[in-house]
Amino acid sequence: MLLSGPSGSGKSLVAARSGLPVLRLDDFYKEGDDPTLPLVEGSSDIDWDHPGSWDADVAVEAIARLCATGSTPVPVYDISLSARTGEETLHIGRTPLFIAEGIFAAEIVERCRELGLLADALCLSRGPATTFRRRFLRDLKEGRKSVPFLLRRGWRLMRAERSIVARQVSLGAHPCDRDEALGRLAAAATGRQVRQRTAA
Repeated sequence: MLLSGPSGSGKSLVAARSGLPVLRLDDFYKEGDDPTLPLVEGSSDIDWDHPGSWDADVAVEAIARLCATGSTPVPVYDISLSARTGEETLHIGRTPLFIAEGIFAAEIVERCRELGLLADALCLSRGPATTFRRRFLRDLKEGRKSVPFLLRRGWRLMRAERSIVARQVSLGAHPCDRDEALGRLAAAATGRQVRQRTAA
């Protein structure tokens, strides 16, 4: 199960409430000294919301390994340091389903589908104002970046949220709120077919 959505939309909370094993795709960010990192246009800030800031190939390899063997090494990433600080092994046992969640999850929908690894792909959306507030309070509490950076990023993402969601949906993720996401996760976990809804 791929769970995407704008930063602050509640992906981690939904994943935790599902009771399923979780692979944190944010741990596959590139490190801060990587010369391929994209910049925010007209700024010297690194654009951590651009897919180019993330290692999709390694993330897909980890998903494939989990599906094949039930375990995979994953990096431990410290967002405040923009660096990988170690590695750990994620074990999911014999469960037939797990969640891979992160803001770039929709970027690998087609690749996972082609590999026969995809049960469903969801895009959480809670509205720009709500997402802005949740994201800022979370990032401030966790000390992810400096306050000026968080404010600049938050304002930029709030204005871009509708286009972010539209892109993720165009990549194959189904748009939904928290309750529908939990329902679809529960259905997939029990092997039930989920009927697609038409987005309003």
